Amino acid sequence: MVTSVARKKSPRAPSMPLDEAIDRTAKAYARDRLHPAPTDVMAQHLGYKNANNGAALQALASLRYYGLMERSSEGMMSVSKAFESYHFAPDEQLKRRLQVTWLRSPPVFSELLDKYAEGLPSDPTLRHELITQKQFSPPAAENLIVVLRRSVDFVGYFAHKNEVVPQATLTEDDEPLMPASYVAANVPFDRQPQVVQSGGKESIDPPVDVETDKIPIRLPGGRRAWLYVPSPFYSADKQRIKAQIDLLLADDENA
Repeated sequence: MVTSVARKKSPRAPSMPLDEAIDRTAKAYARDRLHPAPTDVMAQHLGYKNANNGAALQALASLRYYGLMERSSEGMMSVSKAFESYHFAPDEQLKRRLQVTWLRSPPVFSELLDKYAEGLPSDPTLRHELITQKQFSPPAAENLIVVLRRSVDFVGYFAHKNEVVPQATLTEDDEPLMPASYVAANVPFDRQPQVVQSGGKESIDPPVDVETDKIPIRLPGGRRAWLYVPSPFYSADKQRIKAQIDLLLADDENA
């Protein structure tokens, strides 16, 4: 008696590195801009005959996992608005910010980058974790390691992760970059939090298009401060927050 064994299905993850995914998306954008197109047409933009084969479906799925494309409706796909921002970005800083966002979009990438914040471990260590902890098949794990490493190198993720995005130079004579109750890094100036007047009191609302976590900080006398932390949140963000708090404390001591 022969017992059939179900084939192990690996978790969803990109099958191509980010640099290749961006190049493929650029080809689709050149043809249809942000207009929704049938999946067969989108596959043709990527160089396939249609979407009725595994390679084409894997390529389209990879672009969605990164956030470069999105499914607009059943059987229709479109290039994401974020890619258009990337395509017309006025400087490399904005491009890299989007690259980092896309790199961290696949959950497995984000989890590994958070766990190994100082740099990726050896291939055997990654292979062991992907197979035993994240339920990838051995072939899928091998491919993912290659894709992840190439994507990380393309973005220069670890080489630049401790760099603070330059927005202003902090000195002891400077005014705080934002109110003390709101500290967030890497948020463009045109999307800074807004001061809201209510009942004669001021409160700070974060920009609606920035994903944040609102963390309460209890102060003496029953008071509370709120810290809005953007997502994703990096080591460089922690350094900027600490520098801002140190500056505020220095101002209080000198008052």
